[in-house]
Amino acid sequence: MEANFSSNVVDVLRTSGWDPRRTVDPAQWALPFEERGIRAHEAVQEFLAEFGGLSVAVSGPGVNCAREPFELDPLLCLGEEDRFSEWGEELGLHLFPLGELDRGRFFLGMDENGLVYLVADWIARFGPWPQAIDALVLGVAPEEISGCPIPPMPEVEC
Repeated sequence: MEANFSSNVVDVLRTSGWDPRRTVDPAQWALPFEERGIRAHEAVQEFLAEFGGLSVAVSGPGVNCAREPFELDPLLCLGEEDRFSEWGEELGLHLFPLGELDRGRFFLGMDENGLVYLVADWIARFGPWPQAIDALVLGVAPEEISGCPIPPMPEVEC
């Protein structure tokens, strides 16, 4: 899926090491989870080939929540396989770990349709990955998933 990011988002991503032609082998993230029973579906493999390994250092006020740093390294989620499997079962989806948000306070995951989720003791959806990257960089709160209430995201005073 090709994304048309705003110039602000492109600047942040480029500072973090991203380039639209970037390609890395997603096997380094897929294999450890596959050994633990979580298969890396095609959507997450394509995403990780372009964004895997990026650490995005954003902070400050955002659109409707604080802009928090995030790291797209699924290995940061090792040991949390049950959390992703259980939420996947609850939603009828296959969730694969993507990394961490807010220095490990929350996890990020992706379903087989390319939707990105905030995964914790509760779950919320950022949307499809181009939109989700925008939301993460710009500070747009994820959407509550019906039946899975979320506490408010931290706010930063302007």
